[in-house]
Amino acid sequence: MKKVFKIIGITLLTILLILIIIPFAFQSKIKEIVKRTINENLNAHVEFRDVNLSFIRSFPQAQVDVSDLVITNFEPFKDEKLATAKSISLNMSIKELFKKASDGPIVINQINLDEALIILKTNKRGETNYDIFKDKNEKESTNQNSTNGFTLDVKDYSIDNSAITYLDEGSNTTFYITEFNHSGKGKFSETTSELDTKTTTRVSLQIDSTNYLSNNELKLDALIGLDLENNKYTFKENKAIINQLPIEFQGYVQLLEEGQEIDITFENLGSDFKDFLAVIPKAYSKNIEEVETTGNFKLKGMIKGLASNETIPNLDIQVTSDNASFKYPDLPKRVDNITINAAVKNNTGNAVDTYINIQALNFKIDQDVFKSSATLKNITENMLVNADIDGVLNLANLSKAYPIQLENELNGILKAKLNTAFYMNAIETNAYQRIKNNGSASITDFIFSSEDMVNPIHIKKANMTFNPGTVSLSQFEAITGKSDINVNGTINNLLGFLFSDNKLQGNFNVNSNLFILEDFMVENKTASNNNKTTSEKESLKIPSFLDCTIQADAKTVVYDNLNLENVQGTLIIKDQQATLKNMTTDIFDGKLAVIGNVSTQKATPTFNINLGAANFNISKAFKDLDLLQALAPIAKILEGKLNSTISLSGQLDKEFAPDLNTISGDAFAELLTTDINTENSKILSSLSDNLDFIDFDKLDLKDFKTNLTFKDGLVSLKPFTIKYEDIDIHINGAHGFDKNINYNVTLDVPAKYLGSDINRLIGKISDPEVNKISIPVSANITGSFNNPTVKTDLSSAATKLTKQLIEIEKQKLLNQGSNTIKDLLSGLSEGSNTVNQDSISTQTDTIKTNNTINNGIKDLLGGILNGKKTKKDSIK
Repeated sequence: MKKVFKIIGITLLTILLILIIIPFAFQSKIKEIVKRTINENLNAHVEFRDVNLSFIRSFPQAQVDVSDLVITNFEPFKDEKLATAKSISLNMSIKELFKKASDGPIVINQINLDEALIILKTNKRGETNYDIFKDKNEKESTNQNSTNGFTLDVKDYSIDNSAITYLDEGSNTTFYITEFNHSGKGKFSETTSELDTKTTTRVSLQIDSTNYLSNNELKLDALIGLDLENNKYTFKENKAIINQLPIEFQGYVQLLEEGQEIDITFENLGSDFKDFLAVIPKAYSKNIEEVETTGNFKLKGMIKGLASNETIPNLDIQVTSDNASFKYPDLPKRVDNITINAAVKNNTGNAVDTYINIQALNFKIDQDVFKSSATLKNITENMLVNADIDGVLNLANLSKAYPIQLENELNGILKAKLNTAFYMNAIETNAYQRIKNNGSASITDFIFSSEDMVNPIHIKKANMTFNPGTVSLSQFEAITGKSDINVNGTINNLLGFLFSDNKLQGNFNVNSNLFILEDFMVENKTASNNNKTTSEKESLKIPSFLDCTIQADAKTVVYDNLNLENVQGTLIIKDQQATLKNMTTDIFDGKLAVIGNVSTQKATPTFNINLGAANFNISKAFKDLDLLQALAPIAKILEGKLNSTISLSGQLDKEFAPDLNTISGDAFAELLTTDINTENSKILSSLSDNLDFIDFDKLDLKDFKTNLTFKDGLVSLKPFTIKYEDIDIHINGAHGFDKNINYNVTLDVPAKYLGSDINRLIGKISDPEVNKISIPVSANITGSFNNPTVKTDLSSAATKLTKQLIEIEKQKLLNQGSNTIKDLLSGLSEGSNTVNQDSISTQTDTIKTNNTINNGIKDLLGGILNGKKTKKDSIK
């Protein structure tokens, strides 16, 4: 028995090995079949990674897998991919592998195409990238030059998780088929047969800039009659579901050399108005099973004619509904009196003659009645629009009657009665004179939010009058945050802004009693999350859709901690840049003029501004303006008035304040009237401690002028001189926005200020010219404004002055001694010539003369020897 089991085991193992080994022997044949089939049928470059044959995977059938298929076009679409597929699997009987070409077609039980992407293109010259199949003559020529080829007979096929894209450059049409899953059963080897198919997918259709289908769900179960000899495909039993709308259709499509002959009719199965809701994508219409409806709805159409490069089939598609209504069970409002009468038609076969006629699209919510009609002609080229709107609409009722999901709650009453007629290229080219508008529109209590705005804008009232080419905004009253806005002006291209990518152009007058920039520029932390429209990580962006000029007049503008009064000027907004012209305001008890620009075109906002200040209150300005504090921190000790001009550029932070580390520019300041309080300055206090002969509170800075430059966070002072009594003070140096300082101060100090010892020397010299002597005293100030370090050379300067004064005294005494000797010698000479004088008188004069000489010499020697003692004279 064991031997029997052993034999069975060996036999099974042998069979298994054969099933594993044999495919390797046949793989080369399979590759040959695949390559030959491709070469015989396609004008394209085809590549695949590998072809595998397995007897194990689908035993007792054989399975052939072609992996990573890529089909690339020849000219005129050279090197562009037509199709890719992750895998193609073929399932067939093992015996089919042993067939010869003369044995008949290879019967394939099933073909599966997985994750395929097909891109079909038609260029502006009408050339297509999918016309890659060889014609009969080419096939015959190929077959004659090779052995007889194999033919295939496919029973079942399927396409999974695939997508098809169609691009037509001539008509600017794009058609997308995504999430495409399709299967079919039939016989392709017979001349006539039937193909039973099932399809689920999503479709999108866009012609020019208009979306006709947007990711709409499509299901199709179709029994198709195949007439392969005549290339005719007839729809027999067919049912399609577009979104949730079931449609039956009949007819055929026949492939001809000049195009496709189409004859198809279709209509919805029922007549309930619920079918209309079913047309709308489920994501928007939600579950319509429980919706209460009245009235009818009918969709009926015909497509008949030749589809070619020059023509399209005739079209007649009708959509009608009369006196219908609907109400969702979980919503409070009902939509009544619904009337729809619309058609899409083409009677000539020329695409340019296709038009849409909406004779009526009316409805009522509560007491608000809204009526509209429109015609759209020449829709494939330069579309002509003619529309009428007449009605009232409470915007808050939209979400109460229909399950629409809005980022922000809608409120407001819209009233409109207008007619508009225009060609689309008039909008695209801003040819306002060709846009014919007549009528008016108004909105009240409307709340508007946008990704470009931090806080919602509550529009209390807005009245517009539509004129040919322009729209007049006669009234616009709004609030946002705590700010109020009143606007009037002219809008040049409202339709271009609404229906195209054009910017909103216009000229406006803007008035405000209170305009708080924080309401527009930083996140309002008290606002609800529903109204929050900007990212916390992003700084404010000037709206890119604005291209306008604004004449502004605001009584009070609040920016951070600043209150600007009587703000007037011109603001030009374009390309995410705001340009200020002739902007003036009252601030800090003076006037401020501003010109320049702010740009948010880049990720980091930038600015380039020129400021002119007149009669500024110094203490207020330097207390509230961080920029002035950074440019001249020491100015906080001043009280009085100043004039200044500042030119600066740099970057703005997320709160739209200047980033001090990036700014550069220059400034000029003129002090008009000033008082100084040294208690507010540690620098002056430190100087006072080192230079006790100066009382800095008594500095007179009236009419003082100075210049400075700043760049890379460093402020450099242009050297300047101030005066304290008879002392000239020269100052230069620099400081950083980080409060670090490096100043050099040189004082021309008269000698009299340098101490009692020096003053005694000056008194001893007793020369008026000595009082005019001054010496330079240097002070170097480093550290920071809050912790300065002051070093002076006052001691060495005093020592040098002392030596200078001693030298002067020496020279004076030497001069005095020289003069005394000269006088003595002159006297002796005169005495020897006098012989008739009285002897007693002569003796007395001689004694006096000798004393004078002795004393003069004594004083002279004493001065020279700096006061050293000498022997007493023997003559008394």
